[in-house]
Amino acid sequence: MNPNTPKTPLPPLPRTGDDRFREALRYARAEAMLTGLAALSLHRFTAAPPAGLIDRVDVLVPRARRLRSTGRVRVVRSAEPPQPAEIDGFPVAPVPRALADAVAALTDPGTVRRLLTEAVSGGHCEPAAVVRELNRARLLNRPHVVDAVDALLAEGRSLAEDRLYAMVREFALPDPLWNVDLRLPGGPHLGGLDAYWPDQAVAVELDTRAPRQDDDALWSEYTRKREHLERLGITVVHLTPRKLREAMDQQAAVVRTALMAASDRQPAAYVVVLPR
Repeated sequence: MNPNTPKTPLPPLPRTGDDRFREALRYARAEAMLTGLAALSLHRFTAAPPAGLIDRVDVLVPRARRLRSTGRVRVVRSAEPPQPAEIDGFPVAPVPRALADAVAALTDPGTVRRLLTEAVSGGHCEPAAVVRELNRARLLNRPHVVDAVDALLAEGRSLAEDRLYAMVREFALPDPLWNVDLRLPGGPHLGGLDAYWPDQAVAVELDTRAPRQDDDALWSEYTRKREHLERLGITVVHLTPRKLREAMDQQAAVVRTALMAASDRQPAAYVVVLPR
């Protein structure tokens, strides 16, 4: 090669995801936080792209900020920005908000489904918090989001049931009848229960509702069922997935107290117990 021939310049080293995140936050300046896929990658979601593969970074800023999106930064505004977490030195939106901002820009049903189900299966948050943010962002009118939410709720219920089984086992509660329906003899259906102790007339129902448009109607149905059962002398204990995850010992104590108090109550009406 002729030594006087100019050498082809080497391509620049690829910039890291951290560099892109810093660039986006510098652009957005004060009160900004990472959201969307960038935030989910920092929350260690396996369904989110690695930080180095995220070309366009979402930043969440207060609504009053005068700031435009660019080719590398998408500006997301909020009237009431959440309190950010600090991960690897970056201010990062909480998982439910980051998910909603990511889903708003995604059209692939498989990706949306994987992100939503990982939020629950990975222990990042409860289904209700995710659905609340999706509802706030008006994303529940998109069919692929609705389908993903159904998968999310099924995953959340499955995990809550596993925790309920674990609570009974780990805290040595008497074995209940699992997943049963109650009926009056020759009468109407009283409703399904996740666990039932017939000798003590104590029932456990997992409250796995998610805040959607029909939440008031669903809560009214829960309330009517509970009141009907309690008029028959059956004690109904409502447990939420969050309480089972964060304070299982306290929930076990609530159930144990209800079982021990059975001897002080009037005998319950006779009901027929059927597998659900």
